[in-house]
Amino acid sequence: MYLFFVDRRDIGETEGRITGSDVNHIKNVLRMKPGDKVRISDGEQTCYNCMIEAFAEEPEAVRVRLLSRDEDGTELPAKIVLFQGLPKGDKMELVIQKNVELGVFQVVPVATRRSVVKLDAKKAEAKVRRWNMIAESAAKQSKRTVVPKVGPVMEFKEAVDLAADFDCKLFPYENAEGMEYTRKVLSQVKPGMRIAVFIGPEGGFEESEVEYGMERGFLPITLGRRILRTETAGLTLLSVLMFQLEK
Repeated sequence: MYLFFVDRRDIGETEGRITGSDVNHIKNVLRMKPGDKVRISDGEQTCYNCMIEAFAEEPEAVRVRLLSRDEDGTELPAKIVLFQGLPKGDKMELVIQKNVELGVFQVVPVATRRSVVKLDAKKAEAKVRRWNMIAESAAKQSKRTVVPKVGPVMEFKEAVDLAADFDCKLFPYENAEGMEYTRKVLSQVKPGMRIAVFIGPEGGFEESEVEYGMERGFLPITLGRRILRTETAGLTLLSVLMFQLEK
């Protein structure tokens, strides 16, 4: 069943409305008709199974009848925030797309000392808008009930301080202890936690950054004996966390 995100104000007691570009997609691409079933979500955990009732012209919208609330959901039982060191080129788009599919709750781009990419305020604003569009598209494709937000670009220390009170703070680092320690740390991850995952850019974190994180309770872990690319490291850890958390 196709999923569409709507404004919370467009969901009533028994009916809802789908507006915007999704209207054309439903009518002319999917060629759906009254009586067809869809799912709608307010992007904040609430999701409904619905039936298309009619296509309204002014303003253009798809009117749906709410059949039942979707109680199963597709969200992970913990909120994982990915703090991603700014990578080169378009890698950030891949990072956002795939981590949203895996269940990340939020993505925060982080400017670290080894980040090659330097964004001024105007470029950063345009990038964040595009990244949020990619997150929404990935959320639709993977039938998420939440659209993960991509926040503004933050400096490294600012990001670490933001995550200081999270329940679990993970810091994949090539010089961390062996896999036994990593398994012990990950075994303590439980539903209901807020989990921060910090991923370095190409070249990784500088030692001073690792030290700063450790002083604030971050746990350096290893992801194995191989050196992973920045776009691979987050996916690897998110996959492990998904298997640890989902029932």
